[in-house]
Amino acid sequence: MTPPVNTPTDVTSDDRLWTLLGYIFSPIIPIVILFMDDKKNRPFIKAHNAQALALGVVEWVINIILSFVVVGCVTSVLTIILNIYLGIKANRGEVFEIPVITNFVRNQGWM
Repeated sequence: MTPPVNTPTDVTSDDRLWTLLGYIFSPIIPIVILFMDDKKNRPFIKAHNAQALALGVVEWVINIILSFVVVGCVTSVLTIILNIYLGIKANRGEVFEIPVITNFVRNQGWM
């Protein structure tokens, strides 16, 4: 079985687990990862951690703004589903782009 095209070859199961947790419990776990020297310098974790952190902050802001209407409940459920989906993709070892978030993270030099 060959890995997907954009999968780095030096990704460990520990890296995949931390990226899964980073997306599911975003932005809490990405902040914790920033304090862990052995994790924050791994290329796979670094790329996903920056995306998960930025995505988590954007989701929190959107949920806070929309929480004043009923739409806030719907967006909360949608963000949970999105985070689980992205976490599973990261756990498979895939490197992917989130349309606006990835470009922002790259322009800031975080990735």
